[in-house]
Amino acid sequence: MALRVKTAWFRQEAGARPPAEVATVLASTIWRLADDAVSALSRADYDILTAARGVQVMGEMIAFLAHMADRMVHGRVPEPERAALLQATGTRLGELVAENVRALTGDDGFDYRANFVDFLNRRGADYATFAFEPARPSFAVMRYLGLAIRARMTAPDRHWVADQVMELTAPEALGTLKRTVDGFYPAAGAGT
Repeated sequence: MALRVKTAWFRQEAGARPPAEVATVLASTIWRLADDAVSALSRADYDILTAARGVQVMGEMIAFLAHMADRMVHGRVPEPERAALLQATGTRLGELVAENVRALTGDDGFDYRANFVDFLNRRGADYATFAFEPARPSFAVMRYLGLAIRARMTAPDRHWVADQVMELTAPEALGTLKRTVDGFYPAAGAGT
């Protein structure tokens, strides 16, 4: 069954929504896409044996999708708004991770939000080294994601999971993410 997310948004008078509002929707969409990616891998018989592994794989997908969303927004909004959007999205994603980890493990006092935001920043720096158009992620960046997820899997699943992520899981998620971003910030030349 396909994941359904809202990708069309009513435009406001000025055609813009506050970055914090967009960030909440964007973070929720990214979270759901990452969760669906883990479910899809599980349905494809890859062993997501523990909640910790599921969260790690989700973290890799979230970092990739957050970076892709940033690249999609680049040039569509002024830089200060883009920076505010990215920061608010990362903060909300960190909150979602913290809420879900605590629901699984209880409150152990660890700052999961800050830890995840730090992870997002590190992965964002890694993805920033790749040159590609957001509409056409390069083989290299897709391979980086596939290998990052592969590293989180057990040995029997490492052989094919990168291919699964590169050819099916990530492209499906990117299509939905693009429609969501386009709903808020239509690309130049797109019909409104």
